[in-house]
Amino acid sequence: MNLTSRIILAMLLATIGGISLKFFNDGGYLGSFGELILVDFFTEGVLDIIGQIFIASLRLVIVPLVFFSLVCGVVSISSTSRLGSISIKTLSLYLLTTAIAISVALAFALLFNPGVGIDLALPTSFESASAPSLKEVLINIFPTNPVAAMAEGNMLQIIVFSLLFGIALKSLGSAGESLKRSFEVLNELMINLVKMLIELAPYGIFALLFSLFAVQGFGMIGDLAKYFFLLVFVLIFHAFFTYGSLLSILGRVNPALFFIKVRSLAVFAFSTSSSSATMPITLDTVKNQLGVRPTIGSFTVPLGATINMDGTAIMQGIATVFISQAYNIDLTMIDYLMVILTATLASIGTAGVPGVGLIMLAMVLEQVGLPVEGIALIIGVDRLLDMTRTAVNVCGDAMVSCVVAISEDEFDSEIFSSKN
Repeated sequence: MNLTSRIILAMLLATIGGISLKFFNDGGYLGSFGELILVDFFTEGVLDIIGQIFIASLRLVIVPLVFFSLVCGVVSISSTSRLGSISIKTLSLYLLTTAIAISVALAFALLFNPGVGIDLALPTSFESASAPSLKEVLINIFPTNPVAAMAEGNMLQIIVFSLLFGIALKSLGSAGESLKRSFEVLNELMINLVKMLIELAPYGIFALLFSLFAVQGFGMIGDLAKYFFLLVFVLIFHAFFTYGSLLSILGRVNPALFFIKVRSLAVFAFSTSSSSATMPITLDTVKNQLGVRPTIGSFTVPLGATINMDGTAIMQGIATVFISQAYNIDLTMIDYLMVILTATLASIGTAGVPGVGLIMLAMVLEQVGLPVEGIALIIGVDRLLDMTRTAVNVCGDAMVSCVVAISEDEFDSEIFSSKN
């Protein structure tokens, strides 16, 4: 059984096993001793430890992998002007897909009216962290201490430092050849470490998902079922229709083959609920499954994991309509255009900020005069939705990597077309 099949099997077994344990525990069938062994010791103890160690192991390789791969990628680019071309194409595509995502979300939300009939007049409260100003965003992109940026995992600062380091190393010419070779060896070392971790993925995914469903189940969906399932539908629609269309039109490749190639990546992202934690797997997938050369992938994937928030944008669009309808507040066409503009630009402005999804949603709600307190009612279902959003986001990272690689003639069509 190949790795993809083992990952999917682990996800299915964990989902069935976790929900079954939740059902028997809630029904009182386990008894106090059974609950102690199966829930407290096995699920919240052993499996949670395994899952958290697996996530920590993935985070372990993120910073060195991004640094070494990005430096190697910059050094291998023929000219700095070409680097600028790649940067503009990548950033433009990420912003375009984010704008499309929130536009599609608003359209479907207005069509299906998820907030009609729901009373949000009950006392609720939510306090979001303040979003940084544009001045702070621009200043904070450039690290004052690259070591601190790496220690804190500040991805935008790491990307900027890696780009500058790579450009400087390239300018050394023959004098920097020995250092270039050292970076290439270190990059290969990190790639081999990632491959070792990937082999453990089925066990980590099983532990993470079993713990989640055994503790939470699906009971938290409740009255928010319409909001929940509409959001899931739009996320899936955006992934297949928007990404598929861009691959066909801009990349001129078979989107069906693309989705087959990224299925294990999507499952992995779903289980970890983190684009950053999934980044090593995304890099491996775009290189070895999709045929994107490291020159492109080493830049597009880290940037995408930081600023590509299509899934979050979709959540913002539907949540905005949901809250406005629940509070019986009418929004104008100008308001909806402001939602699209705010969410698109905020995907860059809040990159790397903890709790970014809810911060961005609070920004959008305040922009159009909606009560931020409404966020408190959708937090309960946000964990499962966040998993789905992450899967969509990493597929977007892979799609943009393919399109940019094709436009720059850094795409191996034989690898993409292969059945591996």
